Amino acid sequence: MSNTIWNSRERRRRRLQFGEFMTGGALLVGGALLIGALGSGVQRLRADDAAVLLDAEEVNSDVRALSRDLEDVRGRLALTEVKLQRVTAILGYSSRYRIPADLASAIYDIALTEGVQPAIGFQLVKVESSFKPDAQSSKGALGYTQLRLPTARSYDPTVTARDLHNRDVNLRLGFRYLRDLLRRFNGDLSTALVAYNRGPTLVDSILVGGGDPSNGYADAVMRRKRPTPPDSAASPIPPPTG
Repeated sequence: MSNTIWNSRERRRRRLQFGEFMTGGALLVGGALLIGALGSGVQRLRADDAAVLLDAEEVNSDVRALSRDLEDVRGRLALTEVKLQRVTAILGYSSRYRIPADLASAIYDIALTEGVQPAIGFQLVKVESSFKPDAQSSKGALGYTQLRLPTARSYDPTVTARDLHNRDVNLRLGFRYLRDLLRRFNGDLSTALVAYNRGPTLVDSILVGGGDPSNGYADAVMRRKRPTPPDSAASPIPPPTG
């Protein structure tokens, strides 16, 4: 075989190898570009998904914040309503009994604190002392609730007769005594009031003997009593009318 023919074949073989090389390279480059494009697309999709998730979280956060704001508003409105009811009731009692608003406020608040219906608290003070802070009975009962010193000292041994002329001390101990009598007589308000007036020991002895300890005192206190909700004996109630 001549050198010319051999050289021609060799050149053809090399061109084929070069073509295959170029084709393979193109395929590799194309594949790389395609993979890169796909990767970029995936990254964009992931970024978009992350943005959607972030937006959803922001919306949820805004909803939660709005819910908290609404609850706060509801709480403030409820508190305002309670305060308004209290002021209305106190002014009503003040007008009804013709007493200063600060005295009406003290009776109302202390009665509730001690678990006594405000309506009963006002009536008890009216019957016992006619709202006179220096009232004193022949038996040594003192102040607004006409509490005797030995009874007061069963709650606070340091109390003096002078202390019982202090408005808040007298009301607090007097209403606490009535509350304890209510517990002692199983919530029977009429009997508890009679015991407040006549003494629990005497009332107990009369009841044990089958008698009736009533003496008209309970009726005098309860005469203008308004019914209260059954779920709370100490719930704020409007002042009596009439």
